[in-house]
Amino acid sequence: MLVSSLFVLVSCNNKQQATTTASTNKKEVENTVYASTVIPFFDHWKLILGDGSNAGIANNFENKDFFYTTNDGKDNWIVFKAPNGGDTHGTSNNTRTELAQAKKWYPKTANDKLTATLKVMNVSATGDARVAASYAVVVGQIHSADKHENEPLKIFYKKFPGHTKGSVFWHYEINTDGEDNSKRWDYSTAVWGNNFSVVGDTENTYPEEPEDGIALDEEFSYTVEVKEGIMTLTFMSQGHKTKTFTKNLITSNYTTKANIPLQTQALFVPIGQDGVERKEAYTGEGCFFKLGAYNQTNGKSPEINKNWCSGAETHGGDIQKQYADGNYAEVWFKTASITVSDAAVSNKGYFEKND
Repeated sequence: MLVSSLFVLVSCNNKQQATTTASTNKKEVENTVYASTVIPFFDHWKLILGDGSNAGIANNFENKDFFYTTNDGKDNWIVFKAPNGGDTHGTSNNTRTELAQAKKWYPKTANDKLTATLKVMNVSATGDARVAASYAVVVGQIHSADKHENEPLKIFYKKFPGHTKGSVFWHYEINTDGEDNSKRWDYSTAVWGNNFSVVGDTENTYPEEPEDGIALDEEFSYTVEVKEGIMTLTFMSQGHKTKTFTKNLITSNYTTKANIPLQTQALFVPIGQDGVERKEAYTGEGCFFKLGAYNQTNGKSPEINKNWCSGAETHGGDIQKQYADGNYAEVWFKTASITVSDAAVSNKGYFEKND
């Protein structure tokens, strides 16, 4: 009888423990706030993670290393994290946790739009200050899905170590004429603070902090609209002047070497990136939006490319060590929306090529 009683007691305890564990797990699942609840637009995107993998359409999905939600005491935010070093997607040298639009559209017939409200929470703690891409993250893009797969738009945030305020700027990358894309280059335009070309004099010295810059944890918004070949950009942030820019995506301003801007002559021409753009620019190429954290700081030697190779700490690709000492990019998004024109078509070919 004693043995039977002990058996019943143990069985009851095990049953109670199992019930408690099951209830706890159920509660954790019920309490998870997914990104697709915060911003319900994930049917339009494929999610690329910081380990180079494609998570697909990320409804009811999270990954605690790269993509999840948090609350700042007031609002829910979607967190995108990307280390300085690790596996990358496609041919890029940089890691990203980023949404890539599942459809593509053509600039000449486009009527497509992307909006976002975000704040950057971290940029790399290390890098070479002479390298323009150091301490930077791209938070929104337009990318071509065809031919060279160049980028008519990249929206950057960059902050040097020790500074309180960083810069927001945007890039146009030429759609290089001919088959050789190695001579492509970017032209950078400042929104708040400096543009891409403002760098340090030495590896560990920094330029002056921008007076009208944006701090980490400070909200700003962007709107990107492409209609009938014209890209219109609007940037807004409380306490800062609203800025609007336009760029023609179907007629090039850079068809001869004489058209290369002075900024580009200083940054890119000395390293052999002195190409020209085809007259039609991005006409006839399928383009698509991207949104998230595309870390621009990497561990490659600046001797390879003084504009894009940062020589930053990567701990041999160990993600947790990079997260522990600040060698990563982290961007939070509060709101976003996308408008997709009826003329947009499947972007399946881009993912098949790059996944």
